[in-house]
Amino acid sequence: MRRDELRSYLDNLLEAERFRDYCPNGLQVEGRDEVRRVVCGVSASQDLLAAAVARGADAVLVHHGWFWKSEDGRITGHRKKRLATLLAHDISLFGYHLPLDAHGELGNNVQLARRMGWSVTGRFAEQDIGFVGAPRTVAPAAAVAAELAAVLGRTPMLVGDGSRQVARIAWCSGGAQDYFERALATAPDLYVSGEISENTFHLARESGVPYIAAGHHATERYGVMALAQHLREHCGLDCEYVELDNPV
Repeated sequence: MRRDELRSYLDNLLEAERFRDYCPNGLQVEGRDEVRRVVCGVSASQDLLAAAVARGADAVLVHHGWFWKSEDGRITGHRKKRLATLLAHDISLFGYHLPLDAHGELGNNVQLARRMGWSVTGRFAEQDIGFVGAPRTVAPAAAVAAELAAVLGRTPMLVGDGSRQVARIAWCSGGAQDYFERALATAPDLYVSGEISENTFHLARESGVPYIAAGHHATERYGVMALAQHLREHCGLDCEYVELDNPV
């Protein structure tokens, strides 16, 4: 598949142009023209790039790419090393951030819900990246945390009332703890995200709605996994997801 054909396909599939984001979505670093083998992962770290080189990849596809608005834009230190790795091996880098959170089929939030057996009944927050739904069965928040631990393979942090019965749940993968207050407007019995901030504890206690921090990396693995499978099935590409442990 031609590189620019893949770029167009992914941009259209994930509706990349409709999102206001903290980074550019799509092709971030241009590599060789022909793409046959793609290495996929959560973040474009040096370890993932090394895995791509070792596997003879033509492209790397991630959720967390580069060129974030809040970062120092100078290409020095680890940024130089990462970019030099791609350029030396003529490997393209594709990154899709909010588009891969919000997608209704392949997105992180939908894919997490499928693994947990949660139904999707609505959205919240700007650009519809927060989700609302119901668990398979009504159960205490502590039981939901235990099921998340089993599914994700890591122990989540539960703050607030673990005994609260959860019939309605709101969630947003990754670092969406700041959406907690907006999630409360949807009247959930529980809010789940990836990370936690100091003030999250107080909001969970004072609102009566418990909060689960299930891991940024852990809650955002499944979108890029689903996208890799989609590219294998629909584009005939050799796509491999590489899991690199990250406790955050």
